[in-house]
Amino acid sequence: MRIIAAALAVFLVLPGVAQADSYWELKPTGTDARLRGLSAVSGQVAWVSGSKGTILRTTNGGRSWESVAPPDTTTLDFRDIQAFDARNAVALSIGEGESSRIYRTADGGKTWQESFRNTDPKAFYDCVAFFDRFRGLALSDPVDGEFRVLRTWDGGRSWHVNDTKGMPDALPGEFAFAASGQCVTTPEIDLGGNHAWIATGGGAKARVLESRDGGRSWEASDVPLPSGAAAGVFAVAFKTPWRGVAIGGDYLKPTDPTPAFATKDFHGWKAGAQAPVGYRSGIAYRGNGLVAVGPSGTDVSKDGKSWKVADTGSFDTVDCVGFTCWAAGEKGRVGRS
Repeated sequence: MRIIAAALAVFLVLPGVAQADSYWELKPTGTDARLRGLSAVSGQVAWVSGSKGTILRTTNGGRSWESVAPPDTTTLDFRDIQAFDARNAVALSIGEGESSRIYRTADGGKTWQESFRNTDPKAFYDCVAFFDRFRGLALSDPVDGEFRVLRTWDGGRSWHVNDTKGMPDALPGEFAFAASGQCVTTPEIDLGGNHAWIATGGGAKARVLESRDGGRSWEASDVPLPSGAAAGVFAVAFKTPWRGVAIGGDYLKPTDPTPAFATKDFHGWKAGAQAPVGYRSGIAYRGNGLVAVGPSGTDVSKDGKSWKVADTGSFDTVDCVGFTCWAAGEKGRVGRS
């Protein structure tokens, strides 16, 4: 979303961060780019992406990082990345018009194919997610009153604009936040492989849109989170199609204690019994527990009901594989836990 692309850059490292990092083992990347794209493949392999056309890859648990971005992309902001292994990945850059692009690599970033470049000045792509190695979605803010979705069936080698007849109308002012690459997601476990969710804010209500047919049609549900010009659902994560969470807040009020966490089960969305304090832009399942991150810290939960502060360092996004989690954020910060 246009506002988030610029406004989030105002956050600075909070005082005392260097002394407070306890949950995360920091993995120096050698860059000062803001890293909001993250894909954890394993405890050894991870990809991160962000401003200044940055894409980095590690294959040794973060001991060293290789710069693997496509050539001539230093003006782009790669807000999201989806990696399938150490060699295959899809990266999304955000922005108005042709700044929104998708690239794909099959050789660990040695070469890239530009598989999509936006030519519609009304579109602004925010994030990308995959059901499996072949089928995926990319999300744009509303165009002519409806969210626009791209779909791929060949692992990101080609993309097609989805028919909007199955998309509910966007609310006035509604959009998605390109803050952590988690405004569109698919579940960790999905035997049918067709469920996906879109997180929104900006309007009078925070909402989550759900698809049960691979992204062809969507149904909107109100979510009990604050919403407004700078507030809403920033990230969604699902363990299964029937067990998920939404988190967010107001990015202009990073320490606002207003609860901004909700859970989803068979009965729908409800406010969490307890929530992390402050705006959180990223969330992920760690086993059956949860890890949430934001500019004012990291919170962890064993059951999604009670939370504790685990760290006060600044991160924008988090991704876990099994019980190993990676986090990334401003000034090239990457941590592993």
